[in-house]
Amino acid sequence: MMKFAWDNYKSYAWGKNELRPLTRNGHIGGLRGATIIDSLDTLYIMGLTEDYKEAKEWVQNNLDLNSNGEASLFEVNIRYVGGLLSAYYLTGEEVFKQKVLELGEKLLPAFGTPTGIPRGVINLGSWGWASAGSSILAEFGTLHLEFVHLSELSGNPIYTEKVMNIRKLLDKIEKPHGLYPNFLSPVSGNWVQHHVSLGGLGDSFYEYLIKSYLMSDKTDEEAKRMYYSALEAIETNLVQKSPGGLTYVAEWRGGVLDHKMGHLACFSGGMVGIGADDGAPEKRQHYLDLAAEITHTCHESYSRSATKLGPEAFRFDGGAEATATRLSDRYYILRPEVIESYMYMWRLTHDPKYRQWGWEAVEALEKHCRVEDGFSGIRDVYASTVSHDNMQQSFFLSETLKYLYLLFSDDDLLPLDDWVFNTEAHPLPVIRQSCLQEHAGTRDTQQQQQTHPE
Repeated sequence: MMKFAWDNYKSYAWGKNELRPLTRNGHIGGLRGATIIDSLDTLYIMGLTEDYKEAKEWVQNNLDLNSNGEASLFEVNIRYVGGLLSAYYLTGEEVFKQKVLELGEKLLPAFGTPTGIPRGVINLGSWGWASAGSSILAEFGTLHLEFVHLSELSGNPIYTEKVMNIRKLLDKIEKPHGLYPNFLSPVSGNWVQHHVSLGGLGDSFYEYLIKSYLMSDKTDEEAKRMYYSALEAIETNLVQKSPGGLTYVAEWRGGVLDHKMGHLACFSGGMVGIGADDGAPEKRQHYLDLAAEITHTCHESYSRSATKLGPEAFRFDGGAEATATRLSDRYYILRPEVIESYMYMWRLTHDPKYRQWGWEAVEALEKHCRVEDGFSGIRDVYASTVSHDNMQQSFFLSETLKYLYLLFSDDDLLPLDDWVFNTEAHPLPVIRQSCLQEHAGTRDTQQQQQTHPE
């Protein structure tokens, strides 16, 4: 599947951001080559050596970090910074280190606000900053892993300082019921409205708290404390059980629950799972059970559709359970979050159902999303005759296919004790004392480990 997706991207959209498989052309916006950067580590891990080399050459010769146009700080960080860091740590190739440090420097002006909460949109030509009314929790809260590594690689503490400043502000600000709303003013440092979600707008902020703790080799106590208190508030206020016995995470709108769960929120099964070991020992089984229940609910959103793929959002009201009731929520754009939770739950429990569920997703992707020249999202998961959206998202190659591959690989391929995945599934090494030089130095052993597990 990776080879098919990549070869078609190469044929019709090389250097563009994404392949449009139906019209056989590419989609551009902001920086170029998102699919290439997003695919570097997947190609390398899968042992697709020739394809990896071609991708590396493109980065060396064609990745232009000064291209004109606006881009999202969040997207540039998770895809480009994350992708280049990961490629460097896996391969030790200097070109990735040079490019990522050059890019990192260009992101610093984003933090020039009264609060240090960065603005969301950057102008890549002048690297000036577009004005923005409010910053989004998931966006400014999803910089930590990459920026800590930028400091480690460059020896410049500024990157870590910038993200620690964000965390300090979030830690001390008053939170309604202990919850973090999705919008904050970068000027005043106050919440702009009280919408709380574990799906879009909120999701990866929580993920990066527990992963910051794990990536610090479990020394970042502040991240740990903030994660568990946020999780407690989420359990108290958002986690619900449906009449049919499904556990889901609702959204909160200023005190009113909206009984809806987004596909994006389905990452939280895996998140709660990987954090289960480090809370209070007596709660370990509780967290593992909660992780399994959320993952089961997300699987139900897949199995209750005609295509066996899940909708963008599904509801638990008006008699419906785990199904999209609105036409506007019925699409599937090759998203990884449900499969991501399968992968983590498989690694944590080795319950064979997670591989079974992953295989169902493979079959559904092959049947409904594979077109003649790549993979495409679909507009309605409940329609037996599918309508394609003509977009092969870069995260399909970076996340969906990588998580599937890891679900069916041995646990010692990118073991969770040594690697933490950023929110675009780019693996970053756990920072142990003096380990980073070793990482680039032991790439030969890594290369042996990363050959295809036949």
